Amino acid sequence: MRYFEDFTAGQVIETERLEITQADIVAFASRFDAQDFHTDPEAAKASFVGSLIASGWHSCALLMRLIAESFILDSTSMGSPGIAEVKWLRPILPQDRLSARHTILETRESRSRPEMGLVHFRCELLNQDGRPVLEQVYWIMFGRRGSGFETPAGDWLAHPVNYVAPGLTSEVEPPSSAPAPARFFDDLVVGESHELGSLVFTPDEIVAFARSFDPQPFHMDEAAARNSSFGALCASGWHTAAGWMAAMVVHRRRQEAAFGASSPPRLGPSPGFKNLRWLKPVFAGDRITYHSRIVDKRASASRPQWGLFFHDNSGVNQNGETVFSFEGCAFVERRV
Repeated sequence: MRYFEDFTAGQVIETERLEITQADIVAFASRFDAQDFHTDPEAAKASFVGSLIASGWHSCALLMRLIAESFILDSTSMGSPGIAEVKWLRPILPQDRLSARHTILETRESRSRPEMGLVHFRCELLNQDGRPVLEQVYWIMFGRRGSGFETPAGDWLAHPVNYVAPGLTSEVEPPSSAPAPARFFDDLVVGESHELGSLVFTPDEIVAFARSFDPQPFHMDEAAARNSSFGALCASGWHTAAGWMAAMVVHRRRQEAAFGASSPPRLGPSPGFKNLRWLKPVFAGDRITYHSRIVDKRASASRPQWGLFFHDNSGVNQNGETVFSFEGCAFVERRV
């Protein structure tokens, strides 16, 4: 069992490998990021990248699984308050074999909660050639020796990494008002805000996501969750983030439908995000409404037919409390 005191600056933790298949890529994306370059190998040939690739949110979920396997489930982990930055450096392709390397940057005792401390990690997700496909900087909270925090015994890693949705899934409920038509980069309006849609987090869906990607007891077992610092079954933070992406895709499709008969502007992938914050737990039964606001845009120097737009994003629960936020960016096609 690893306690806060067992982590020291400069320590490096490496993981085993896992293989990602085309079926895995399509299964995750079909639920959370159903863009053609993640779900349709033929359509992906005409995309920004030119082939089927994994969703960036899928890569974050896969990294979380490797973190769980390598040290989280043998520790006094109390979850993470958020992610400082993620850089998606290279696409993940079918049959890639992925591993992770974690470097501890610093450790810090909590001033407000003496029973815990925080550990600052920089993590690289590596492909079979040892090339980084993702870089992530984040904090994890760990219980200290004598705190009473323990990970309950259980076969939490029994399910493989492939995502299997439960029999019944909740669908994104779009807002009642129609969105504005999709816009080319040149026509995007800085300051414009959108409500993307709402998603209910059911117990079955919370467990289904967690058993594949974030198999910590408070995401998988109601009894274990009641005895945790969360007090009840709650969604993985990466599940909350993937829900934002699912709502964004639904919103985008409505925008494209409103565009009319001509071909709407294409979206490309995102190079990453920063300042992701999990502000409150998302409990079973919570309805999260997602929002996005354009805050800046910039033409791409390397790809003149594309531009980058920057957006602030959030998720708000049924009580009006912000549970999740991050700053993102993505490529969008320019007017030819």
